[in-house]
Amino acid sequence: MTVLIAQDRPEKKRNIIIFVADGLRHGSVNPTDTPAFWRVRNEGVHFTNSHSMFPTLTMPNAAAIATGHYPGDTGQFGNRVFTGFAIFDTGNFGLPPGSMVPDVEDVEVLGDIDDHMGGNYLREASLLAYARSYGYNTAALGKIGPSAMQDVTELAPVRGAFRAPTTIILDSESGLNTSVPLTDDTVAILKAAGLSPAPPRRNQPAGTNTTPGVKEANVVHYQWFVDAITKAILPKFAASDEPFALVYWSGDPDQTQHAQGDSLNTLVPGVNGPTSKAGVRNADHGLGQILAYLDSHPDLRDNTNVFVTADHGFSTVSRRDIDAAGRATQSYSTRFIYKDEAGRQEVNTGFLPSGFLAIDLGHELNLPLFDPESQVADSAGARRYAPVDPAAPQQTALVRQRPANTNGLLGGTGRIGRPTDAKVVVAGHLIYVPDYDRSMVQRIVRILSAQDYVGGIFVNDRFGQIAGALPMSAIGLVGGATLVKPAIVVNFKSFATDPADRLMTGVIVGGTQQHGQGSHGPLSRANSFNNMAAIGPDFKKRFSDPAPMGNADIQPTLAAVLRFKIPSLGSLQGRVLTEVLAGRPDHVAFEKKVMRSRPSSTGISTVLMYQQVGKRLYFDEACFTTARTCSR
Repeated sequence: MTVLIAQDRPEKKRNIIIFVADGLRHGSVNPTDTPAFWRVRNEGVHFTNSHSMFPTLTMPNAAAIATGHYPGDTGQFGNRVFTGFAIFDTGNFGLPPGSMVPDVEDVEVLGDIDDHMGGNYLREASLLAYARSYGYNTAALGKIGPSAMQDVTELAPVRGAFRAPTTIILDSESGLNTSVPLTDDTVAILKAAGLSPAPPRRNQPAGTNTTPGVKEANVVHYQWFVDAITKAILPKFAASDEPFALVYWSGDPDQTQHAQGDSLNTLVPGVNGPTSKAGVRNADHGLGQILAYLDSHPDLRDNTNVFVTADHGFSTVSRRDIDAAGRATQSYSTRFIYKDEAGRQEVNTGFLPSGFLAIDLGHELNLPLFDPESQVADSAGARRYAPVDPAAPQQTALVRQRPANTNGLLGGTGRIGRPTDAKVVVAGHLIYVPDYDRSMVQRIVRILSAQDYVGGIFVNDRFGQIAGALPMSAIGLVGGATLVKPAIVVNFKSFATDPADRLMTGVIVGGTQQHGQGSHGPLSRANSFNNMAAIGPDFKKRFSDPAPMGNADIQPTLAAVLRFKIPSLGSLQGRVLTEVLAGRPDHVAFEKKVMRSRPSSTGISTVLMYQQVGKRLYFDEACFTTARTCSR
């Protein structure tokens, strides 16, 4: 007779899903518009004191979500960074040398930077890459750039081209020649689910200064991704003997809020109009469909943790007003009439043009300005970056009135090559001084201190204390990063149209969108207060966490849940959110603090308001003021 001896079944490894609703504000979640987000918040853990990473931009937060590290360690200081070389200068992907300040929401750009930096320019291991190395099924889907960032080492080119990755990477450009290739197996499961191997293309024109933007959300585009998850990828993963880790990055509400046409040239309703709300509902629909799939497979649901976050909050864009009283900016850049190549005025009179900071600095420093996004041939036929002259009658193929985006090369000849001969490089809110001239940094800080659109200045610690500015280390921007480090980080001014509801009526000065559309980036609480919640077997039920936490805490917390010990090179790392894990103590001690710089010559200081748990810092807001704190 055979005797059967009972044995404990090995514990099944957990699955994880990270759902990122790009640009979803904490205050946008309610039971009517967002029942799925509301459900996770109320049935699981509700993070009532959540934080975006500063800068409150997509790619710095994508890197933080992926690696658990602050930008000072990853080098992801913005959506555009100064690389120190012209992107594609080695011929990767068959492309000619391009910008020295590239937009990193592009998989080819990410791959090229990876190639220049040894295969992983972030230095730190991502949660998805680590899970993949241990045999997990892995997938990253959604918005181009931040989705692939979750496993950025998969983008490193081989002999100048992408290889087919192990992680399933599907983004907004999948199916195009510029995208990460799909394996035959991925194409097969999509076709078996009745889906094309590429999403329907987005069609969301942002309008102009005289033509409103869109009046509908990205519904069809993002429905394809949610269908790919629930009809193809999750069924495949569920049938596997191995666990899975999946990241879905919904481009809504962000992309709809950027392009909305509800508020052209007026700050109200701004990003609180019907089109923005449709973008919020679109993201909620995606989460709802994923939760419904898990609910229909109880064994899968009961073994899957779902972490919901947003990369940042959102605000309405002002290209003119610098406060709620309607005072207009006096920027030098607003003195000109900007016309496109057809002669149409493309910037309203008195409004800030794209690249206003570069224009103002070029004027004050008396340095020529070049646009790193545009190239022209010089008299010898060599390619150079196009010169910028705001006093020109209009934009032409040879001379730009303004930079195409928010970037500029100041000084030098505009030559393409390394090292650059530019004296100063502007990349949106970042200012680089390639030769690290401290006197130049001091001059720039004095100039910035006089600009009415500036809401705080942070200077690289290597330059010492400079009046009016705080050190970059105060905001987690000085660490082990290998990418070129900025000399100065500018926080643009923000205010609220309704001080009684400042988190939902925030306005930021600047940006590239039209006056009244939406954007983000500065350190205001309207932008740093994002929506975050979690649900699943390892999280407490119906628990509200009042402690400060943020996007850098996601990777360490989920790594702890999965029992991963992910190696770390840098020290600017998030914490394990022990207070929200089942069976752990509820309370974690924290403090609210204020840091104030030495006053500038005009008596104005940069003030930083932040919170602290142990050594971990969470940034609420910053301002440029004579007061002791930022107004509340």
